[in-house]
Amino acid sequence: MTVAFRLLAVLLLGLLAACSPSSDKSPGDKSPAPSVISQGQLAPDQYEVLSVAQSAEAGDKVEVIEFFAYFCSHCRAVDPLFSRWAEQNADRVVFKRVPVSFQKNTRMQQRMYYALKAMGRHEELQAKIFFAVQERGESLDSDQKVFDFVARHNVNLVEFKQVYNSFGVQSQSMNAQHLQAAYKIDAIPVVAIDGRFMTSATLASNRAGVDTVEDAYKATLAVMSDLVAKVRRERTNPVGASQSQK
Repeated sequence: MTVAFRLLAVLLLGLLAACSPSSDKSPGDKSPAPSVISQGQLAPDQYEVLSVAQSAEAGDKVEVIEFFAYFCSHCRAVDPLFSRWAEQNADRVVFKRVPVSFQKNTRMQQRMYYALKAMGRHEELQAKIFFAVQERGESLDSDQKVFDFVARHNVNLVEFKQVYNSFGVQSQSMNAQHLQAAYKIDAIPVVAIDGRFMTSATLASNRAGVDTVEDAYKATLAVMSDLVAKVRRERTNPVGASQSQK
């Protein structure tokens, strides 16, 4: 992400913790705002264009990646919103979550996520992991702590350990670290669309009608929808797309 993006995140009202940004509206802004953050209002200040496009693997659909971490309170807040959005747009997007790790002691959480995903238990336990880390203060920063957690939640521990230590899960964890570096992720939650565009609550808060943190979350979904529509239009009309890639 750019230096300007980081500075913007620091300056935004101080309403949110470091893991995620908020609205850039000042408390004294009395301008009327619509009650619903609507689609079709996409503007260049609501997203970034990556200087180096990344490969996207979604076939005819549009790849959408959410970068998140379990310690991030705003990742927890948007998690059910993103899940619902992904379900509603399943016919046009491939939605992926990538757990990031800013320190080595959180890489166990990456492996836990991919192991549970391989076992088909990640959706069921996602909210419980957020709760354990943020409300119970469980660090889940060692293999044993991860094993203790999944055992308490009726996951077959023998099978889990096999998957957790498998080459496949280790490869996925390494790929997550690669993607984090390639996309230059230094704040979360952040969403990448088609390997070319990125948005977040910070950027989406430039949209009309954003006055609260909750508004910023809704605006993020609207910007995501608009960027997906933009990608689909460009695929249909590549000539026109070459003139609007800004």
